[in-house]
Amino acid sequence: NKKELKLRKINQNGQIHIYQSSYRGSYSTIIRDSLRNAALGRKVLLVQLMKGGVKQGIPNAQKLCGNLTWIRSSNSYDQYESDDINSNTSKSINNSIIELWDFCKKELLSGEYDQIILDEVFLAVEMKIISKDDLISTLENRYISGDVILTGTSIPNNFLLMADQFTELRS
Repeated sequence: NKKELKLRKINQNGQIHIYQSSYRGSYSTIIRDSLRNAALGRKVLLVQLMKGGVKQGIPNAQKLCGNLTWIRSSNSYDQYESDDINSNTSKSINNSIIELWDFCKKELLSGEYDQIILDEVFLAVEMKIISKDDLISTLENRYISGDVILTGTSIPNNFLLMADQFTELRS
């Protein structure tokens, strides 16, 4: 009698890491680590929700080290002088960020990546472009064996309670 051994895959989510800094653009260590992880064979998604200037957007995602997908919003506030932003410009920028967030939600639920970094996601929440409840729900229902890294300058308490690791970067 041959006994069949059934293997069952255990699905477990990775950790949530939150990095806070007093100023924007201070997360070079996270970008460095994402490159290293990609070079080591992990599939990494780096999304800069509030950065622009490169006009990447989802269709023009950059691939680095074969395993790192780097996406920036196709339109962002930092591409304009504050005096040049009117309601149409603001609506266009917000729609671009929402489109990128919808893409991120699908990826967080897909299990496709080993690590997902959502850079400046808390600024999008603070500006009410992304709903706090939507972010919480997506994180609670995520399916990713690796870690999710969230960054921002101001972190709502709800998220601090969800974090497995919280790091405050000082200048």
